[in-house]
Amino acid sequence: MSDNSPNSLGIIILVDDDPAVRSSIQFAFELEGYTVRAFPDPAAVLANLDFPERSCLVLDYNLPGMNGLDLLEQMRAHGVNLPALLITTHPLHAMRERAEASGVVIVEKPFLGNELSQSVKDLLSAIR
Repeated sequence: MSDNSPNSLGIIILVDDDPAVRSSIQFAFELEGYTVRAFPDPAAVLANLDFPERSCLVLDYNLPGMNGLDLLEQMRAHGVNLPALLITTHPLHAMRERAEASGVVIVEKPFLGNELSQSVKDLLSAIR
């Protein structure tokens, strides 16, 4: 018998400083049955690094104090080795190269269709 609880799908760790974007992404994933832990900035997520194994990171690139890739580096330095995707409006070539080198998927805003949802499903299915 399969477990249909939200945690069976995985947990999404969302970091976005825009309250409207953060709320809409959180709402959309919760409608799909995911548990979402949403944070407004890098400091908030760095103060709460205890995440279940079946989690993935959804990080905005433009965050206060540091960008999403810098945040990911700090999280990994603290032992958080979860799969990650970066959401951004205008991914520059250097950003793409750095993300690729870190194994990070980039999803461009505005999101087209189910691109963000499918990217998260792909990340979480890889850690089953």
